[in-house]
Amino acid sequence: MLERFWASGHSADWAAVDLVPTDTAGSCQLLIRRNRTTGELAYYRCFSPRPVPLSVLVRVAGTRWRIEETFQAGKGLAGLDEHQVRRFTPWLRWVTLAMLAHAFLAVIRANEHRDHPAPDGLIALS
Repeated sequence: MLERFWASGHSADWAAVDLVPTDTAGSCQLLIRRNRTTGELAYYRCFSPRPVPLSVLVRVAGTRWRIEETFQAGKGLAGLDEHQVRRFTPWLRWVTLAMLAHAFLAVIRANEHRDHPAPDGLIALS
């Protein structure tokens, strides 16, 4: 453990602790997220070819949530998890169709936000 950094976000506090790499060249860090309301801790083991600042680690960790939300939307809205196939070709066709439907829904949602913004005083839908 070499150095510790703290940064505060909107709903979480973040810390990064440098770890000593054992078998590879590069920078190993332990990223810690503490939820401000519940105090719950989450840990991420990070590796990069060269040292990176805490803000970059936090941004990359936040990208994970965006990806997971996209998968959840694909499952819930486009039926990505509703396939009952036994071979690769039908599975590939189903996944392609579901992802196309998800992309179509995302474009429609973006157009609706652009064409019909939320009235003043209301919170816009995400």
